[in-house]
Amino acid sequence: MLKRSYLKSPDLLPIKESERKVTKLGYSFMWVGMVVVLATFAIGGAGVVSLPLPLVVLATIIGSLAIGLFITLTGDIGIEHGVSFPVYMRAPFGTIGTHIPSVVRGLAASMWFGINTYFGATAMNGILNILSGFDNWFVCFMIFAILQLVNTALGIKAVERFADLAAPVIILISVWMYSSLSDSAASQGRDIWSWVESPVTGVATFTAFLVVIFSNMGFWATLSADIPSISRFMKAPSNERNWFKRNRSALIGNLIALPITQAFMVLIGGISYIAVLNYDPVVALQEAASGFVLGVLLLMIVLAQWSTNIAANIVPAATIFSNVGGPKFPFWAGVLTAGVVGTIVQPWNLFDIIIPVLLFVGGILSAIVGILISDYYFIRKRRVNVPALYEDRGQFSYMKGINLAGFISWILGAVASYFVPNFSFLVGFGIGALCYYVLAKYWWFKKYEQAELSDPSDEKYLGMSVGRDWIIEEAEENVIEKSPTGTSIS
Repeated sequence: MLKRSYLKSPDLLPIKESERKVTKLGYSFMWVGMVVVLATFAIGGAGVVSLPLPLVVLATIIGSLAIGLFITLTGDIGIEHGVSFPVYMRAPFGTIGTHIPSVVRGLAASMWFGINTYFGATAMNGILNILSGFDNWFVCFMIFAILQLVNTALGIKAVERFADLAAPVIILISVWMYSSLSDSAASQGRDIWSWVESPVTGVATFTAFLVVIFSNMGFWATLSADIPSISRFMKAPSNERNWFKRNRSALIGNLIALPITQAFMVLIGGISYIAVLNYDPVVALQEAASGFVLGVLLLMIVLAQWSTNIAANIVPAATIFSNVGGPKFPFWAGVLTAGVVGTIVQPWNLFDIIIPVLLFVGGILSAIVGILISDYYFIRKRRVNVPALYEDRGQFSYMKGINLAGFISWILGAVASYFVPNFSFLVGFGIGALCYYVLAKYWWFKKYEQAELSDPSDEKYLGMSVGRDWIIEEAEENVIEKSPTGTSIS
């Protein structure tokens, strides 16, 4: 009897075309929920300190379009080959090395889960207080956390179904929220489109504008790294060589739904600050509304945190932890681990510390985005020897499971991003991508031969583009691949 390979956890095997259930609308609705988080509102609140609201919104749209493009680029890994983020990371980091950067992202996602659950729990507590006089935010935190974890453990289709339910409600209530906060600002005699707390001029205006752009990019840097864990479930046309047509669903979500929703939520954060000098809309709304109106507005916060957490935080974290744990550590166990980590960091006590730390982590993960794009597009040209990603002694085992080119590039990119926090994404991405290209192409892959570079065959190493489902047999070192014609070859 053959032993199951440590690398072949059932939840991490490539997703076949027939198993991809997430639609264009479903993915776009995921974005509607994902961007409604406290940090998004904070970008708007910080922006109107030195810039008028129209410039803050414009900078947000520019930053969102830019990061949306990066998310689409890395997302093609999941769409083309059906593999998740920690599995593909075995290529640029090695079968063992993948765990280090992946776990950094997994821990960050878990802590964001804790923060967003706390944010949602305060809103839930507010609703229950209005309805029944109940007032215990910690009980709300635990209930809210359990509901999200159960929803995610049921699978990606359950995640999409919740997004389909929550998104229309979020959109309607967001409009209502905008109206309520605008009225509150007007009652203070402040014009939301021209009021600035401490206006800047000249070069300082341009610098402040860039800070808003890169704040939006840095905030989503983590998801741009591990988006393959979600995109591998998205429906896409088979036998489609055209990159734009193959990624049509992703482009709609990343370049339309993300920028529009992000800009609107940054707008709400800005108006909230203008109204009560606090970017947290829960605080602002409690001052601006009461009774049933306040309860409905707080409901939007609860639904939004739920939708954000399951798609942007729990799914990526659970996938990563499942990769580390191996075949005996299924996806649901990864979901539970994410929940435990997000709770034990006590986000209610460390709130002001955790967010700067997580934004810093987002900066150092930008180097990973650069490495992924460099490896996938510029070195392998989208051709990947997917079966070898699941082999203990295959081409991705490198030096005791470590790809030094990936680690050196990540360290250089992360260190550089640390010294320019306002532009960390751009600097980390650029240095990570460039260093990896040079080190991998001209040094590491000279030492460790890569099959798809020695024989750059589309028919052998592309996935959806040539109608291929990658099928990995779970017995160790025994791989079956379905060819474009539908036959199986060993």
